[in-house]
Amino acid sequence: MGFDRSAAVDRLERVIETVETEPAPVPIRELWVYGDLALGLDPIDRLDIYLTKDIYFETDRDREESFYESHGVRGVGTAVDADWAEANPERVRANEHGHVAPERCLAAHLLEGDEPIHLEVCNASFEDNVSQRLRGARLREEYSQLLDPRGVCLWVDGTRSESAFEKLRESEFAMPTLSAALEMLGMDEAEASVAAKEVHAWRDEQEGVTVRGDVV
Repeated sequence: MGFDRSAAVDRLERVIETVETEPAPVPIRELWVYGDLALGLDPIDRLDIYLTKDIYFETDRDREESFYESHGVRGVGTAVDADWAEANPERVRANEHGHVAPERCLAAHLLEGDEPIHLEVCNASFEDNVSQRLRGARLREEYSQLLDPRGVCLWVDGTRSESAFEKLRESEFAMPTLSAALEMLGMDEAEASVAAKEVHAWRDEQEGVTVRGDVV
């Protein structure tokens, strides 16, 4: 099950309240919503959120080793904030190599249960990552990992856009179809049509909370 429009906007506001009021595993710089909610659909199958994070540059080897000894996860104190991890050990998530995964920690911190939400996390801004992912997808001719460019910025460096939230609630953003948006970014009509179908097919296969991390 998805969200009706009002519930999806309310959920976004709660995510931002968490960002504004609670310590996070890594610093967060921007929050965007993209895809169906930005497009104006009601209801929506999935809520797509994009976070721009800063890379965590602190180094605390003693606490990293201590956390590894107690929880079996590397990287706390070097890849994510040690204070956050020690206060929220149940939210610490690791990759398949046993190293802490900042994007998965953010998902555990911001999202609940099995919500129909997809979280994209990257150190680059939404618009820059749209371009980077587009170039990579075209080189590989594999489009399912494209980032839907139809996004709305809701929060930057501690400042919330109340006007953007109001427009979301009223479905006032004028957005093209995905294939048309990809054509605006340089694809021809045939390639854009194929790419849009692959993105939609990948999205239709997802259930519950999903998260994808990216470094540009």
